[in-house]
Amino acid sequence: MQNQTAQKLIAAGAILFLLGLLTGFAIPGFRNPRMGLSGHLEGAMNGTFLIALGAAWSHVTLSRRLETASLWLLIYGSFANWLFVTLAATLGTSEMTPIAGAGHSGTTAQEWLVTSGLVSVGLAMLIGFVIVVYGVFKKGGSNS
Repeated sequence: MQNQTAQKLIAAGAILFLLGLLTGFAIPGFRNPRMGLSGHLEGAMNGTFLIALGAAWSHVTLSRRLETASLWLLIYGSFANWLFVTLAATLGTSEMTPIAGAGHSGTTAQEWLVTSGLVSVGLAMLIGFVIVVYGVFKKGGSNS
């Protein structure tokens, strides 16, 4: 399963990197172009992160359950990060991003949606990467 996980991470990373590049073309059209730049960078950086993690995956030793959990938490977190930051650029929300969102605000529902999404991103990325770090330092575990 380890090789399949590496391939999934690299493929997802390439797709996300492409989405980040495409977001860059849309920056002038966003309600908040500065946040649009953040969406562009989130796609490019999180795509690069997934590709790098896939390339290094042979150094991670996890059970099948933990490997699957970390894979999907990190893929969700990376894509959702791009999505919710880009959504913030589109809607002009700023509660969770007061620096890049300065001078902008969305409706209560829009702010709640972006805030909830970014909180879920933080939790998914933290839990997913804690599992990876555990797998890097685990000695002689099984991949079953």
